[in-house]
Amino acid sequence: MALPIGNAALEVSISPRLALIEERLRDAVAQSDRLADATSRHLVDAGGKRLRPMLALLTAQLGDAARPEVLDAAVVVELTHLATLYHDDVMDSAPTRRGAPAAHEVWGNSVAILTGDLLFARASAVVAGLGPEAVRIQASTFERLCLGQLHETVGPADGEDAVKHYLQVLADKTGSLIATSARFGAMFAGCDRKTVEQVTHYGELAGVAFQIADDVLDIRSDGDVSGKTPGTDLREGVATMPVLLLRQRAVGPDGTEEDDALLAAIDGDLTDDAALADVVARLRAHPVLDETEALATEWSRQAVGAIDDLPAGEVKDALIAFAEALVTRAA
Repeated sequence: MALPIGNAALEVSISPRLALIEERLRDAVAQSDRLADATSRHLVDAGGKRLRPMLALLTAQLGDAARPEVLDAAVVVELTHLATLYHDDVMDSAPTRRGAPAAHEVWGNSVAILTGDLLFARASAVVAGLGPEAVRIQASTFERLCLGQLHETVGPADGEDAVKHYLQVLADKTGSLIATSARFGAMFAGCDRKTVEQVTHYGELAGVAFQIADDVLDIRSDGDVSGKTPGTDLREGVATMPVLLLRQRAVGPDGTEEDDALLAAIDGDLTDDAALADVVARLRAHPVLDETEALATEWSRQAVGAIDDLPAGEVKDALIAFAEALVTRAA
């Protein structure tokens, strides 16, 4: 798989280390218990883009990327990400993940949740070997992941700006771990504090951009390509950015009867596949989807701005390409 960094020389340097991380992930999730082993391997075997370890390896190029701690840190962030996917799929009732049946569809909700907990435990074991500062950062990241999921679940308070609330959810639930990925890479490669701070800020902004773009993909992409069922968030009543912008538009001066009708359909019964497909098709044709895509691009630009002071060179260029690829990907 070509890495989204636009530099062949860096790809040659990073790709073998990504392959090594893949081996370490499989070792890290291995369990002596047969059931736990099967459930823990489920999402690792399903594959994935490995964006978080890739980012850790990329920011490590700003320092001494050969340090062994960099690989351990990259394994930690991917294990953490995989653990959250088990939990997310239960909460979202998602039928598939990465083109395969979601774990809860195979073994049930309780087993899927416990498997996620097992992977969090394995991530904790690996991060413990990286020292107390890494443990503190991991704990803070885990806290933000939980808060993001909690706030997404309960929704905004009465009178709270729903879009602002959602952006904070994205910063916590997605941006925090991508920020930690960038931070760990630079930190364990021995970069100075200013560099670590810059890439950490970059990672959080890029993470928000990534998730806003994912909201577009939930509507626009082909499920056979993305590995996710189009409209899953709609069916589960998750208020993603296109829907939030549509609600804002409907109560504003530019609102139309068509907006109201579409919202009524979104708020209706979407358990029927035909009803869901109809809503997805109507959202694909609505201006709010382009507005959401533009918002993702703006957050990506902010991420690029966060690393303005990094020295010019192939690593900085690759980080810029990485941020742009997060919002232009096809799946």
